[in-house]
Amino acid sequence: MANEARPCPCDIGDKFEHEEQGKVIQIEHIKAYVCKPHSSTDKAVIVVQDIFGWELPNTRFIADLLSAHGYITVCPDLFRGQEPWNPNGDWSVFPEWLKSRPATKVDKEVDVVLKYLREQCHVKKIGVIGFCWGGIVTHHLMLKYPDIKAGVSFYGIIRDAEDRYNLQNPTLFIFGEIDSIIPLDQVNVLKEKLKEHAKVDYEVKVFPKQTHGFVHRKKEDINPEDKPYIEEARKDMIEWLHKYIN
Repeated sequence: MANEARPCPCDIGDKFEHEEQGKVIQIEHIKAYVCKPHSSTDKAVIVVQDIFGWELPNTRFIADLLSAHGYITVCPDLFRGQEPWNPNGDWSVFPEWLKSRPATKVDKEVDVVLKYLREQCHVKKIGVIGFCWGGIVTHHLMLKYPDIKAGVSFYGIIRDAEDRYNLQNPTLFIFGEIDSIIPLDQVNVLKEKLKEHAKVDYEVKVFPKQTHGFVHRKKEDINPEDKPYIEEARKDMIEWLHKYIN
């Protein structure tokens, strides 16, 4: 999902074959994938799923990548046990399916994750990243949670909230130039409104010739023309987190 108004082409892309480095745990009423770096740290990143759910190897690959850069990563099941979207499903029912999984109604789950990180992992600095549906979640969290010190939203924006530009902490928004669901006019509005209202650091970055999902749904080895952009976007994510939660 790219915004609340239209379904997304999330079936575009590749499913990664990835050997997971973390483990699945129970955090109160939800399950979560957790990966910890080799050395101790007081920094963590919440990694938010797309519509294909918290078990998607692609998302766990990103969680493991961030862990390798020194963060405890948690990818919680923000669908609360509900089934993720089936890529072979009937897209005509997608809007109805999505209504039971609103991206801005995840505070209860986020609160238990934050509690887990603080009380059991002794974390002091927390960031969040999210893809597609998770990009909207990230945008929402960066508007509401001052304790989350940095956010990276990949191809997801809130459209229907009255106050959606007053970010609490530094936020990076990443988009693809040819994303059919988030056209550039929407991205330009975001830029203009953030310039007018945001009181913290932010950046809106558009990658040329890239589609929805390019950062986590494309394999570099079979998309060589996209590889520099995929790598740059992931590098931007890591540098943004390092800058603001280190």
